[in-house]
Amino acid sequence: DAAVEDPRQWLEEVEGEKALDTVRAWNARSLDLLQADPRYAELEAEALEIVNASDKIAYGSYRGGHVYNFWQDESHVRGILRRTSLENYMSDGTEWDTLLDVDALADSEDANWVYKGSSCLPPDYVQCLLTLSDGGKDAATRREWSHEAKAFVVGGFALPEAKAGTSWKDADTLLVATDWGDGTVTESGYPFVVKELKRGQDLADAKELIRGAATDVGVWPFRIDGDDGAVMGAVRAETFYESTYYWLPDDGEPVAIPIPKKANPAELFKGELLVTLQEDWTPNEDGETFKKGALVSFPLQPFMDTGAITGVKAVFEPGARSSLGSISATKSKVVVVVYENVSATAYAYDFADGAWTRDAMSLPPKGSLSVTSANRDSDIAFVNQESFVAPDTLWLANLETGETEAAKALPPRFDADDLRVEQFEATSKDGTKIPYFVIRKADIVYDGSTPTLLYGYGGFEISMNPSYSGVRGKLWLENGGVFALANIRGGGEFGPEWHQAGLKTNRQVIYDDFIGVAEDLIAKKITSPRRLGIMGGSNGGLLMGVMFTQRPDLFNAVVCQVPLLDMLRYHMLLAGASWMGEYGDPDVAEERAFLESISPYHNVDAEADYPEIFFVTSTKDDRVHPGHARKMAKLLEEQGHGFLYYENIDGGHSAAANLKETAKRSALEYVYLMRKLMDEDES
Repeated sequence: DAAVEDPRQWLEEVEGEKALDTVRAWNARSLDLLQADPRYAELEAEALEIVNASDKIAYGSYRGGHVYNFWQDESHVRGILRRTSLENYMSDGTEWDTLLDVDALADSEDANWVYKGSSCLPPDYVQCLLTLSDGGKDAATRREWSHEAKAFVVGGFALPEAKAGTSWKDADTLLVATDWGDGTVTESGYPFVVKELKRGQDLADAKELIRGAATDVGVWPFRIDGDDGAVMGAVRAETFYESTYYWLPDDGEPVAIPIPKKANPAELFKGELLVTLQEDWTPNEDGETFKKGALVSFPLQPFMDTGAITGVKAVFEPGARSSLGSISATKSKVVVVVYENVSATAYAYDFADGAWTRDAMSLPPKGSLSVTSANRDSDIAFVNQESFVAPDTLWLANLETGETEAAKALPPRFDADDLRVEQFEATSKDGTKIPYFVIRKADIVYDGSTPTLLYGYGGFEISMNPSYSGVRGKLWLENGGVFALANIRGGGEFGPEWHQAGLKTNRQVIYDDFIGVAEDLIAKKITSPRRLGIMGGSNGGLLMGVMFTQRPDLFNAVVCQVPLLDMLRYHMLLAGASWMGEYGDPDVAEERAFLESISPYHNVDAEADYPEIFFVTSTKDDRVHPGHARKMAKLLEEQGHGFLYYENIDGGHSAAANLKETAKRSALEYVYLMRKLMDEDES
C-alpha cells in the first residue's frame, strides 16, 4: 500500500534527529544562495521596516468602555496587550495603558510564548482567559487574567496545553472542551467532550455536559449573547462542513437545534437567531425553501419552549455573483457585509414588527470591508476598509446614529501613483467564468515580458478579496512586478455554490480554474511562462503542488507555503482527518483513486522538466504537517530535480513566530521570485 509503505515516512518525525539534520542541510543550501543575492539585504530591511512600523493602525476592540489593542514592533517582538479610552483612541496622540508585556512574560518564564488572543466575560470584559502558544502552535495553554489587576489570577482557571475551546458561562464557571485524557480527542486531534468547570475545581472533577465521537472533527462550547442574557451551547462538527448545534440548558440534557447540518448560527438579535445556510432549507414540509448562501432568522424563545422552529424568514438572499461577508450584532443593529463580484458593501440591519430592514452604511464602496470590533453591549463598531493600492482605513461606526468617521489610517507603504487595478474573467475548462484581479504599472508593455506573480487558494469557502499589502507592494509592485489574484472555485467569493463545486472528486475544476487564469494572463501578453510565478499557502500550497506537477510548462517559479502534498496520508497527519469533507477520504476507493490522480507527491515524474520550486514551511506547524514539504523535497532530490527549501524551526501555521521572522521569510520569497522572473539570465 503506497500510503503505508512510504520510503520517506521518516521525514514525518517532526523533531526526529535524522529529519531535522536533513532540513538543516536544505535550509543552509537555500539560505546561502538567497541571502547571498545582493538584493536580499535591502528586501529584508524594507520588509522589516514595514512590519515593525510604529505608524501601523493599532486595531482596537471596543469592550466595556475601553479600546483594547495587541501591538508588535521592533521593541515588542512578541507583543504587548494594552488599552485606552475611546476618546483617547480617536485622538492623534493615543496614550496607552500596557496590561501585559508578552516579551517580559516569556523571559520571566523562560518560554517561547506566542500570544493567541483572549476571551473575556461580558459585559465588563476585564475577567479573561489568555491563550498562549509555545512557538506558535495551535495547541496552547489558557490562563485566567485580570485586566484590572494587570496580572494572572492567583488560583484562577488554568488549562494545560491542548487544542482546546472555552466559553465563559459566568464569573465562576467555564465550559471547556479539551484533552481530558485517553480517548477524549478525535482522530483530527481536537476535543469531543465538553464539561462545566467551576472555579477552584480540578479538571478531573468537571461535570460532563456533552460528548461526541472520536470520528468527529471535534465538539466545542459556544455562547451567544442576546438582549436577555447569554445562551450556552455546543457544536458537534461531525465533518468539516456538517455540524449539529445544541442548546445547553442549565438543567436537563442537551437539545439539538433542528437547523440543517450545513448551517451556522451567527448572532442573537431582538430575540431572532440569525443563521447562515450552506445548503437549501425547507423548515416546514409545505413551506418556503431558503437557498444556500442565504441569511435567515427565527425566534429563539419558542424553540427553547417547545423544541420546534417556527417563523423562519429571509434576512439576506444571494444573487449569482454575491455572497455574505460577515455578520456582527451591536446593541441596536446588525452589521452585515455583502460582496458583489468581489467588492464589498456594509449594511445596517434592524428587526421590527416581524420584519427585517436594511440601510447601506456610509462607507466608501470599494475594495474589502471587515468588521474588526462589534459586540452586543454597545453601538460602536470598527470597520476596516482596504484595497490593493489604497492603504487601510479604520472607520468608527455608531450604529445608533448611523454616523461614521475615520478613526485611523495606514500611511502608504509603497508608491501606488502609477499602479492600475483591473478585473478580468478567464474561461475555465468547463466554460465557467473565473474572475481575477491584475495590479500593474500603467506603462507595462504587452509583449509577455512582465514578471508576474499569480496568487491563489481555492478551498474551504475562504474568499480571496482585495487587500493592501505593504510588503507585496514595496518588494514586488514597486520593482516592476505584476500581481494577480485568482478568484477560483473552492473559495467563498460567490457563496456556498462556488465552494461546493470543487469538493472532493470534483476538485480538478479548482485546478482547471487556476490554469485558465494563468493561460489568460499569457494570452493577454501581460506575461509569459518564462516570467510567470505562482504562490499559495496551506490549501493554496496544495494548489501550488498540483500546478507544479500538472502544468510545469506554464510557470517558471513556484512558492509553495506550508503545503499539503501527500494526499494519500494527509488524513493521518495532525489535523488532516478534519479536512476529509473538503478533500475526500483516502480509505474510500473512489475518493482514493481521485486523490492519487492529483496528489503532488504521487505525480512527480522523474523525466519531466520542472521549474525550481521553493518550499516554505515550519517545524512548529501543528495544523499542516511539515512532513508534506519534506517528503516532496526529498523525492525531488532523489530524482535530480532542483528545489529550494526553508523550514522555520518555530512559527506555527503562518511559518513566522515573530515580525523579524516574517520579514525574513518575505525577503527570501521575493528574492527567489526576482531571480526566477526578473533576471535576464535566470539564476
